[in-house]
Amino acid sequence: MKVKLKKLEESLDLISNSLEDLQKRRELLLKNSRDAISLSAKAIVAMHTNDMKLAQNRLKDVRKLLRELRIIAKRDLRRYLVSPETEYVEAEVLFAIINNRPIPSRKSLSVCDSSYLLGILDAIGEVKRLILDRIREGRSEVASELFSTAENLYILISPFAAYDRVADGTKRKLDVARKLIEGTRAIVTEEKRRAVLVRRIESLSNEIEVTK
Repeated sequence: MKVKLKKLEESLDLISNSLEDLQKRRELLLKNSRDAISLSAKAIVAMHTNDMKLAQNRLKDVRKLLRELRIIAKRDLRRYLVSPETEYVEAEVLFAIINNRPIPSRKSLSVCDSSYLLGILDAIGEVKRLILDRIREGRSEVASELFSTAENLYILISPFAAYDRVADGTKRKLDVARKLIEGTRAIVTEEKRRAVLVRRIESLSNEIEVTK
């Protein structure tokens, strides 16, 4: 008995075309995702050097590139956008904090849930850098305000540790953020004590000068 293979061959041709398309789109996503991550990193560097115009331009470039990547990814390869979107969210959150603007919503950034959560957690590390910079500049009050912002971000995201299996990496990044918060709290507390001591010394010095 001769088995007819025509339907099988037709099916295999369709599968071959589908998988070839999938592979090409995956390779394109991986290549361009690296570019998106690099642009976000450059935006963050520009923010730390107080070049907000350059930071804005880099963020604009990332937004454009991510829009193109979402078209390529469709729904079946959406997972490959988590990393570049996470870096983008981190940069946007940092930009908002530095410029005293509201933290952008997930919807406004057009990212998936996981990218939004992970990006906010990553931003805490960048806020710590801001805090250290402000302390070195002698702006302890600003450093204290920034710490409150970082702590609030951590507190708000903490409950999402329960969803680590569906938002992979959330628990691990929460652990990192917790250590950052604890370490930064010690630094900010010590700076406050130092500032109080300096003020007392200056006050005492002024009193001595007046009595001379």
